[in-house]
Amino acid sequence: MSIIILAIESSCDDTSAAVSKDAKILANVIAGQKVHELWGGVVPELASRAHQQNIVPVVDAALKQSGISKDEISAVAFTRGPGLIGSLLVGVSFAKAFALARNLPLIEVNHMQAHILSHFIDSKPSFPFLCLTVSGGHTQIVLVKNYLEMEVVGETLDDAAGEAFDKTAKMLGLPYPGGPLMDKRAKEGNPDKFIFPEPQIADFNFSFSGFKTSVLYFLQREVKKNPDFVQENLNDLCASIQKTIVDILLKKLEKATKKLNIKEIALAGGVSANSELRRRFEELGKKNGWAAYIPKFEYCTDNAAMIAMAAHYKFLNKEFASQDIEPLARYYL
Repeated sequence: MSIIILAIESSCDDTSAAVSKDAKILANVIAGQKVHELWGGVVPELASRAHQQNIVPVVDAALKQSGISKDEISAVAFTRGPGLIGSLLVGVSFAKAFALARNLPLIEVNHMQAHILSHFIDSKPSFPFLCLTVSGGHTQIVLVKNYLEMEVVGETLDDAAGEAFDKTAKMLGLPYPGGPLMDKRAKEGNPDKFIFPEPQIADFNFSFSGFKTSVLYFLQREVKKNPDFVQENLNDLCASIQKTIVDILLKKLEKATKKLNIKEIALAGGVSANSELRRRFEELGKKNGWAAYIPKFEYCTDNAAMIAMAAHYKFLNKEFASQDIEPLARYYL
């Protein structure tokens, strides 16, 4: 009998539903939220309200797109965390209600684990492999031993790489979300025009708070000398900041991969959509003779397809959740 999963993702500001059949994605529907652009960042209360408006239409669209009826579903999966608690509550509540009404098993999924397992939607990395997981709230290097056994071997001690992109973009006057706009402008800039310091952190860990501060102080000094400095150098600034962030990420990944003697590497999370990071990640793999994997763009940002993929392997392992389960704002691998 086929395993058909209805999956729900609502950890931040994207409401998503997906349907998978035997680990093949049949539908992956995502509703974004434009309202946060007005505020320069995600407003949790507005996000949860938008999820309430979007959840039913998104699930309905996913089921219709997949051609799967409610009677055929084997289990309902949902993101338990990490994420914004109000946003998570909407997805968890919907999944629990749907499962209860249809007498279906529930599967809770760790959002970060799902990002890693998104690689198995279109490709098949061999175990063990190292995954650099980079998002707005997380930066980790994870040793992936099998589908459900993972060990964090390095992580950020403060801010994440995604935050570094968005907050430095804000310093440059770019609207939210600044990361993709920085990526676009960086293509026209000189990445070696400005040099920013790289934090010297032990082992395979990261830190971006000091980097952000150094960019802020640099801009303040230059603007004091020339009020038009940012506008006159915007593309070069974007390219230089982006290069530094990518340098920090890939140097740590290379160090960890060589130290642990791993031959396969993977890249996941929202920041893996960054074109410079993708390009240089693939170059790193070729330089060292490693197999390198990156999901398609549609599976990099928050989406329910990756939740369905993680849920499929948990279903095979008979890892089901009870109806009294609660969402977790912080949920560690």
